[in-house]
Amino acid sequence: MTRIVRFWSLLGITAFLLLPWYMVQGGFWTFGWVTDPGGTGASAALHVASGRIWLLGPALGLLGAVLATVLPLSQAARARAWLVCGVAGLALLIGQALLILGTGPRLAALGDAAQPGMGAGAFVVSVSLLFVMTTGISALGRGRGDAFVTGLVGLIVALVAVFVFYPMAFIFVQAFELRGGAGFGLSEFVPRFFSPQTWSLGCVTGSGTCGAAFNSLMLGILTGLGTTLLGLSFALIFTRTDFRAKRLLRALTILPIITPPFVIGLALILLFGRSGSITEFAHWAFGMEKTRWLYGFWGVWLAQMLSFTPIAFLVLIGVVEGISPSMEEASQTLDANRWQTFRRVSLPLMRPGLANAFLLGFIESLADFGNPLVLGGNFNVLSTEIYFAIVGTVADPAKAAILSMTLLAMTLAAFVLQRMWLGRKSYATVTGKADNGQNAALNPGLKWACYLTALPWAAFTLMIYVLIAFGSFVKLWGYDHSFTLQHYKQAFGIVVRNGVHFVGAAWDSYVSTLTIAAISAPLTAAVGLATAYLLVRQRFTGKNVFEFSTMLSFAIPGTVIGVAYVMAFNFPPIELTGTALILVLVFIFRNMPVGVRGGIAAMSQLDKSLDEASIMLGANSFTTLRRVILPLLGPAILAAVTYSFVRAITSVSAVIFLVSARHNLATNFIVGRVENNEFGIAIAYSVVLIVTMLAAILALQAVIGHRRLRRSDRVAA
Repeated sequence: MTRIVRFWSLLGITAFLLLPWYMVQGGFWTFGWVTDPGGTGASAALHVASGRIWLLGPALGLLGAVLATVLPLSQAARARAWLVCGVAGLALLIGQALLILGTGPRLAALGDAAQPGMGAGAFVVSVSLLFVMTTGISALGRGRGDAFVTGLVGLIVALVAVFVFYPMAFIFVQAFELRGGAGFGLSEFVPRFFSPQTWSLGCVTGSGTCGAAFNSLMLGILTGLGTTLLGLSFALIFTRTDFRAKRLLRALTILPIITPPFVIGLALILLFGRSGSITEFAHWAFGMEKTRWLYGFWGVWLAQMLSFTPIAFLVLIGVVEGISPSMEEASQTLDANRWQTFRRVSLPLMRPGLANAFLLGFIESLADFGNPLVLGGNFNVLSTEIYFAIVGTVADPAKAAILSMTLLAMTLAAFVLQRMWLGRKSYATVTGKADNGQNAALNPGLKWACYLTALPWAAFTLMIYVLIAFGSFVKLWGYDHSFTLQHYKQAFGIVVRNGVHFVGAAWDSYVSTLTIAAISAPLTAAVGLATAYLLVRQRFTGKNVFEFSTMLSFAIPGTVIGVAYVMAFNFPPIELTGTALILVLVFIFRNMPVGVRGGIAAMSQLDKSLDEASIMLGANSFTTLRRVILPLLGPAILAAVTYSFVRAITSVSAVIFLVSARHNLATNFIVGRVENNEFGIAIAYSVVLIVTMLAAILALQAVIGHRRLRRSDRVAA
């Protein structure tokens, strides 16, 4: 551990001496600061020499840690010294960053000092101090004395604190703001939190409409149950039957998740709206009355089922594949038939995946605002109420914050109920023992139940997407079906004249979107799976609170996350507004929970004896994670990378306030075209994005590969 502390301390001291402490114009990677080391690219050491004495504190912490590695101290004394130096250095760095802003200090005692946002030097120094602190903790025997584990816990906690709790604090403080900006207090918070407009049960009692909270709760429960049932049906068909069109089925299950915003809603309106194609046909053929049933609960639920079923499928397919065939064979050896084996052995072992799939579907439904915005009509949900409280004619940040807290309360309740349902049982099925069996096939009744559930839904999904593709090649979908390529030319036109010129209006946003998605996707998967590893494989104080905190950003509507990021990162100490980095960060911490839940579901099936055997053979925790656990997490890795990549491309609510002229995204371009009634261009762009994401997903599958747990992937006859 001495070498670890020495490495991080010397790295931090080097950054303190050489790297720019504050943000530099044009960005760090332009290296313009190298030519101006005494100006905007000045290091902390130069700033201290010019009079900014408060920057010296972090360096003293690093120097103290180095000194502790060479002094003749006992191991316990040296560990305490590292811990004290790391904590003190971080506290001094955070304190000066929060107390001294770009417009001046918060305290009059600090004079008229001012400073811009923190830069690369401050980042490297803070990371070095963090790992000095966590190494000191492990040297004291915490975290089983494993520096890798304590360092990983510290890193995840720090990231969640800075990029989840810190920005959300700016939103939640508004919940206690008094009307007219007269200060803060509880006098208005309680009546507004329990407002009948939010919690009314009028639709149940027959006295009116229900409140947004009750509507969101019912919608979330039905969406979670429906998506979990469909996801399980697709996963069973894909893994336990000899269905011949599995590749087509796999493509259809992921199509909705790679669809840009508003496209599914628009397609449903043109099919089932009052003047939709199917509505018109039903009226002509059967005399059925034209109604507006689509604009309300059932329309939103149908759109959410289409949108979120792939999440359940991506979580459950790895869980179903991980069921040990030896357990199923043992059950059948004891004269159980295939239905009894599935009900008594296989299904109980799927409980972690089922619980996580439901939780993700429930939270996605609560946080979704695109589908309720298009199809909600008079059916109000919390996400749209929050959106209009922020961007409405009369902005009410306090109301938006209170409604966000209501969403968090629902998410916490779902989280607790999930933990109670799973209990403390073990669901490990993949051990270090050889397993050459074959999974049992489904009994005929269950097999046909899955077919009758999933295949009609797949056909319906296919019809939706055929019509979407059709809409991109006609002049005006629903009115003028004349064939044209004009929409694609306007969006992605290329002129070959004295070179190749990309003249289409969508090229800039398309390239920016793919670049940011390609950067954020692997980082999202890495953070999510690392968090899952800590939650499943390690024990530490506050583990349950830590797990819930990782779900926080997923539970709040993306619009609120975007506003929180603008409020938190628009001024020092962390000034990121208008940069590509803020888009990458919001995608990482908005989509991280999918990697967490998928990783938890998959790791729950890996017996801890695998870790123990690796450690007994001399491997440390990092080597065990890299050589033993990760190779068995192919489906979880694929799910995390795939989902984060496509969400980065299709997300709109979280980034609508964060995009800039320099970094515009595809979803913003599509929303702009929809607002201008240029539906053809919007649909054409959506089709291009869908094809792009399908190609990327197939490439990811080829790179990550298929997890082989058995001798054969074929099911038993």
